[in-house]
Amino acid sequence: MRIAAYQFAVSGNISENYKEIEKAIYIAKTENVRLLIFPECSLTGYPPRNISNASCVDFNLVQIMCDKLQSIANKNDISFIIGTIFKEKEIYNRAMLFQPNSQIEFYDKRALWGWDKDNFTKGSNNGIFEMEGIKFGIRICFEIRFPEFFRELYKRNTDINLVLFYDVADIDDNERYNMIKGHLQTRAVENVTTTISVNAISPFQTAPTMVLGKSGQCIKECVRNKPELLIYDFEKTENDFGENGRISISDMLIE
Repeated sequence: MRIAAYQFAVSGNISENYKEIEKAIYIAKTENVRLLIFPECSLTGYPPRNISNASCVDFNLVQIMCDKLQSIANKNDISFIIGTIFKEKEIYNRAMLFQPNSQIEFYDKRALWGWDKDNFTKGSNNGIFEMEGIKFGIRICFEIRFPEFFRELYKRNTDINLVLFYDVADIDDNERYNMIKGHLQTRAVENVTTTISVNAISPFQTAPTMVLGKSGQCIKECVRNKPELLIYDFEKTENDFGENGRISISDMLIE
């Protein structure tokens, strides 16, 4: 399956973010991408960096944009995952999966601290979906710090784990970028699962947009702080000696 991730400068303007998202979808379609992923809160912006708080979001406009995105998925036979703030009875930091002629699936962020805790309600679903015979797990930003959130996915035998970030800084913080990259590598290695991340880029990107193999190897990585569409052709592969060893020990520990 051809999968892509699009990093761009997320703003607090829903209409402008939507235009950028729509543009990327049409570009991805020309490249025969089947699934495209965008950063955390990429439709609405992330509070308080782009907007003052989650309650000030125009949720009617969010719904209008979501309806448009579903129409694009239907007409163009392409799937995509959009990060957004979404309101039901409560307000959630949500990753929404749009598939052609299907109901929207979603995952709500559960690791809430600081700004997240001030703005969102903790989610409760598992963030696992299947598409074209491939099982995906979705996690959001701060959750990369906690192996437990990814061990849940390991137990469900996901083929790929997707991580949506909004992790930026006002200074060019290479140390933080490399630290979060290390977290991603560790989650990929310990769960023997291909992992794809996507992040916003402005002012300075402090988490990567990249593809990691089952043993933590960097397969592809976007240039920092620049808009870019990363494209990756995923195929299920047999585990090598080391990967089988990690699975053997993990299964023993989980039992």
